[in-house]
Amino acid sequence: MKKMTESKLTAMNQMCNKDGIIAALAIDQRGSLKKMIEKSCGHEVDEEMIITFKEIVSRELTPYASAILLDPEYGLPAAKVRDQQAGLLVAYEKTGYDASEPGRLPDLLNDWSVKRLKEAGADAVKFLLYYDVDESKAINEQKHVFMERIGSECVAEGLPFFLELVSYDAQITDGASKEYAKIKPHKVIEMMKEFSKPRYNVDVLKVEVPVNMSFVEGFGEESCYSKEMAKQLFKEQSEATELPFIFLSAGVSSQLFQETLYFAKEAGSTFNGVLCGRATWKEGVAPFAKEGKAAAEHWMRTAGKENIESLNRVLKETATPWMNR
Repeated sequence: MKKMTESKLTAMNQMCNKDGIIAALAIDQRGSLKKMIEKSCGHEVDEEMIITFKEIVSRELTPYASAILLDPEYGLPAAKVRDQQAGLLVAYEKTGYDASEPGRLPDLLNDWSVKRLKEAGADAVKFLLYYDVDESKAINEQKHVFMERIGSECVAEGLPFFLELVSYDAQITDGASKEYAKIKPHKVIEMMKEFSKPRYNVDVLKVEVPVNMSFVEGFGEESCYSKEMAKQLFKEQSEATELPFIFLSAGVSSQLFQETLYFAKEAGSTFNGVLCGRATWKEGVAPFAKEGKAAAEHWMRTAGKENIESLNRVLKETATPWMNR
């Protein structure tokens, strides 16, 4: 059982709802959000539009979330307008990775440290790491050292360290393919085991579900896992760590994400909540890009609110309090 300092414990309680579930909203996208807005409006957009959209999401939806994940580049104005009951999780990584180099190596934002994120109001720090358990030792050792540094920074500042792990295979370019779906469980479960080691000082793992639900029998047109096999993998994932862990929505529809959480519960997974981004707000991008601020606010107050409230109802029936772990 992981012991937690008083300051980290206080911050963790800020991140969860009254039931001890992390029901957090994520909008730390940068380059990808810019592309989404531009695709909808058909022309280039400036930083101001990205900042404004994040402010709308934060103002309208944080009353229904236990916390919000934002980035320090465009997200700090949105942090100021959030419901003050909601905790603030701030991203520490540079967006994307250098595709010209092998290994999807991580990088930090040049102008920030955990100390500075704390001074900007962060209750916790999030770092996104792309990780392939089967990649070369030389590449993965660099990632291990990197996470040790961030974990130590978070310990020094007394802030919880949320590590977001995204799996991949260096040899398979399409992560949505059936070929990758077959090996995804091994990738996800093994990387969770690695970063649950005390040396990294991780407090919460933010992870993918262990299977591609589109290839689970009954969920998609094609399958490479039976329902029983998929349930077994959810159980294995849950048992792979003693740390609290939460699911990311990975951009799937709100409905599929909610069905997945029920499936996880049925399988015996004791996950502790979600950090849900695009599944909650992505359909609000088009009204914002095409019709402006008022249209986006209306969408958030209606469809966006319904997305997050229905997700909260699902979490009440499926997730377990983080303190249990």
